[in-house]
Amino acid sequence: MSGLTVPADFSGHMLDLDEDEDLEVFSKNTSLADGSPMPNSPSSLVNQYRLEDDDEGQKDANTKDIFITVDNPESQVTAIETFIMYRVVTRTTRSEFDSSEYEVRRRYQDFLWLRSRLEDNHPTLIVHPLPEKFVMKGMVERFNEDFIETRRKALHRFLNKISEHPILSYSQHFKVFLTAQDLASHKKQGPGFLSRMGETVRAVANSVRGLRSRPEEFAVMQEYVEDFSNKMCSMDKVTQRIVKEQREYLEELKQYSPTYAQWADLEEELADPLKGVVSCVVQCSKESEEQIHHLSEVLVPALHEYVLCAETLKAVMRRRDNIQAEFEAKNEALLSRKVDQEALQEEVDGLADRMEQANNTLKGDWSRWQHSMRTDLRSVFISTAEKNVEYYEKVRQREISASDNQCD
Repeated sequence: MSGLTVPADFSGHMLDLDEDEDLEVFSKNTSLADGSPMPNSPSSLVNQYRLEDDDEGQKDANTKDIFITVDNPESQVTAIETFIMYRVVTRTTRSEFDSSEYEVRRRYQDFLWLRSRLEDNHPTLIVHPLPEKFVMKGMVERFNEDFIETRRKALHRFLNKISEHPILSYSQHFKVFLTAQDLASHKKQGPGFLSRMGETVRAVANSVRGLRSRPEEFAVMQEYVEDFSNKMCSMDKVTQRIVKEQREYLEELKQYSPTYAQWADLEEELADPLKGVVSCVVQCSKESEEQIHHLSEVLVPALHEYVLCAETLKAVMRRRDNIQAEFEAKNEALLSRKVDQEALQEEVDGLADRMEQANNTLKGDWSRWQHSMRTDLRSVFISTAEKNVEYYEKVRQREISASDNQCD
């Protein structure tokens, strides 16, 4: 992504992006925050942002009191299924934990259980998404090394995002997930199937009924979510297409060196410059391979993660709207009915409190999520820009070296 630049600010609405247009999406300020001139060198520009990013990361690290690692995936085979178990190691200084270190093994379904419980108990908090259950290319590749490693990283990020959350990190379900050797008894607890089905039916009914009027701040939030979702989906598609095209370019580039080598054997007077070209192509292929690897392992997963985040935000907004819709329906019934006024009034008062709590919770978590999102994307964009600068500097150096060899 040679056109990618570091965004000066991600606040407000993201700019329009068409999938077939250039990726000139981010603002291109020509001065630093303090008014001083921007460094001339691309490397120094990236380093300036990198230093600021590292300073912010260090501040966050100093306040953390739960450190979680997801590693050591192992395949488990039973009579009816095959699945992967991951080791989850937790180190903490929190007093509510009986020990400072825990080690458990969890499978993907256990992570799904945890996320479901967190959403059940905190419907208007933004719970970080998990990776999809299946890969796009089908279940055949579910257990290859690349897929397992990609999922491990995503599960690691999921738990650490929860551990950094000021409310979710204190959830009893989160504590149980990190500490209990056997989750089976805990997973049996909670709302049963019929209860969950009832909640789903009520949510659908509320969404069909609609809202009389969404508060302005949540209408703006809803508009932002839709805009953010569209832009992240476009960025995700464009980036994946770029990676695909670069891989195709790399394969064609690799065909050059054998051709030039054979040509050098046939043309004695051109042998030296042709061998120089061979060396240059080989080195450029190596650098291109490293750049593609970075895009595939760093940028693509980060963008896709926030595509999933956008879907999470939409679900949270729907749950908030459902609470408001239920309150409005009950309040309307209260105004129109002449019997059971007292009981209905108590229910309406309870829903009013629930709606106020949901609104306040979402507003607080919205600010926290935006800060986290900007930090994450800022970091990955800086890393990508840094890798691009490194790639083009190395390729340019190879070209100069090959040219000097030819002159000699």
